[in-house]
Amino acid sequence: MSERGRRTSGEMRVANAAADAGRGVVPGRRTVLRGVAAAGAAGAAGVALTACTTENSGAQADGPRAGDQGPVTIGKVPEISVGAGKVYPDSRVVVTQPEKGVYKAFDARCPHQGCLVKKVEQGVINCPCHGSQFDVNDGSVVRGPANKGLPELPTRVVDGDVVVG
Repeated sequence: MSERGRRTSGEMRVANAAADAGRGVVPGRRTVLRGVAAAGAAGAAGVALTACTTENSGAQADGPRAGDQGPVTIGKVPEISVGAGKVYPDSRVVVTQPEKGVYKAFDARCPHQGCLVKKVEQGVINCPCHGSQFDVNDGSVVRGPANKGLPELPTRVVDGDVVVG
């Protein structure tokens, strides 16, 4: 009800429709079509809003990443399985081992909207925000909405440590 205790025109239509339904009155074609159109528009708006939000468990990644200021040790070789990898969120880097003894590092910020990728499994690096996936071998896009791959960073192994930069 409105602030003055009166029903709005929308509330009146709902009340009238409910009363008509109780009396066995069938709504007209226009009434049904308006309801369907309103429900469809509301549903479409909801889908559009949830499809590309950053609230899908991904963190926005601002600031420098490891290696921007020179070489940095970010992890140990045993932390990175063959065919998989590990995300180092504090360093904003993901390191993969596509094949035994070969290590690759990529910027962990998804090029779509800057969310941090979250995990590496089954040969792909996954972004939780919008579902983009990247290849562990070269960081290229496997599945969008990202339209660019993850930039590769210089990587080497020094005495069992993974060094980026």
